[in-house]
Amino acid sequence: MFDLNGRTILVTGAGGGIGGTTVRHLVRAGADVIASGRTQDSVDALAAETGVRTLPFDLTSEDSVRDALDGADLWGVVNCGGFGGEIATPMDTDIAVFDKVMAVNARGTLLVTKYASRSMIRLGQGGAIVNVSSQASLVALTGHISYGSSKAAVDNITRVSALELGRYNIRVNSVNPTVVMTPMSAWYWGREDIEGPFLEAMPLGRWATEDDIAGPITFLLSDAASMISGVSLAIDGGYTAR
Repeated sequence: MFDLNGRTILVTGAGGGIGGTTVRHLVRAGADVIASGRTQDSVDALAAETGVRTLPFDLTSEDSVRDALDGADLWGVVNCGGFGGEIATPMDTDIAVFDKVMAVNARGTLLVTKYASRSMIRLGQGGAIVNVSSQASLVALTGHISYGSSKAAVDNITRVSALELGRYNIRVNSVNPTVVMTPMSAWYWGREDIEGPFLEAMPLGRWATEDDIAGPITFLLSDAASMISGVSLAIDGGYTAR
């Protein structure tokens, strides 16, 4: 049921932790993976490790996305490319940062969906798209006005795309992870005044790992999830169940 043998799946943001781990999971499931990042350098090490193909492009440029995906024969997509932006309130947010977060996270997801789905429809074999959203789209998190707004848009893109693409047997879902503690996120989430209260509010009481996110993504792409579409799947240790 989790066999993805022979299915060509594009993963954006493959140079990041969740994206790279997702690529490894999909390779183990037999998929023909295309790893994308903004630059070739960002995915070279992953390609050398896994043997996947690479396809760098700029998520903020429609021309770049269109040119990269024109003629691509895709069965599936993982929209994992993203930008964290800033920690700021609605009162002091930098609108230029807000615009960039929206351009990468929301607009970029829509652009990839727009051009990838054309390929999937043309091939007529159905398929699946998984968008990497966030628990910040499901509940209000302090300082996350830009990031949370962009991921709320990703969730709506997911639902509308599921509605529109279902007639082609293309499923569209999102995963909504909690924090994956990495050196890049530790500067904020590792602070004593932030980490303690956050984990205390989470029933499972721990940070997520990249594997915790990549596993459900692989499931949603597989035939085991063949009747699941339009879902925003919280992977948050029960945080949003409060």
